[in-house]
Amino acid sequence: MEVLGDATQMQRRVSALRAVGRAIGFVPTMGYLHEGHLSLLRTARRNNPVLAVSIFVNPTQFDRQEDLERYPVDLEGDLAKAAAEGADLVFVPEQKSMYPDRYATFVEVEGLTRRWEGTYRPGHFRGVTTIVAKLFHIVRPHRAYFGQKDYQQACVITRMARDLDMDIEVVVLPTVREPDGLAMSSRNVNLTPGERRQAPVLYQALRWAADQVRRGERDARGLAEGMRRMIHQGTTATIDYVAVCHPSSLEPLETVEGPAVALLAVRFSKARLIDNLMIDTH
Repeated sequence: MEVLGDATQMQRRVSALRAVGRAIGFVPTMGYLHEGHLSLLRTARRNNPVLAVSIFVNPTQFDRQEDLERYPVDLEGDLAKAAAEGADLVFVPEQKSMYPDRYATFVEVEGLTRRWEGTYRPGHFRGVTTIVAKLFHIVRPHRAYFGQKDYQQACVITRMARDLDMDIEVVVLPTVREPDGLAMSSRNVNLTPGERRQAPVLYQALRWAADQVRRGERDARGLAEGMRRMIHQGTTATIDYVAVCHPSSLEPLETVEGPAVALLAVRFSKARLIDNLMIDTH
């Protein structure tokens, strides 16, 4: 496994691999790898001759400095996990190399970013799309892998790749969960023991909504309100949003007439958690 910190070196390495027909699967991460990340690595490893991983805590996607400072870091552990999953290349750049002095270029996707996370985390998606575009340019993967847990992010990155004619297949894989249903996240480490016991209610609320739709409920606003009640009754968290939306436009629905996605975001004392679930009438 090669660990590279210089963008030019990484570009030369992947150019040499592409020149001999080696397809590259890429998993961009902010580190503190957990089973959710590792499932992406395994799929990418299985489906591509070359597995590339990036580890970079991207400062431009944090709207609050304290959230950036609180983000967990374990580079030594991350490299060991990446090696165990068969990574060939790990790109670990420094912040100053990705955002040098007087850096002034950003990538934005309009429309999809104006609701939900875009409302509660101003500038978040501009940071995400900018760093992912830079990483795509540096690593030049054939396929890039993301988790469905960050559903809106996956939609935004897929749209960016399409709109900018990037020759990259964006692959979105199912959310990986703890045995009690909590979506795996690097931020789960910031939950207190009591909050950790409450957190599975989020998935329970999503499952309840999906079950109600299968039973014939079609009132999207009523479903969202029911999920809110479950979260209020079962946790001490503050709700940022709960919604039932169109799966591609992310516009809130009034009536569930086909595939939809339930989205939610809540704040505990030191951890903000998001989750989602696809729901359908069948």
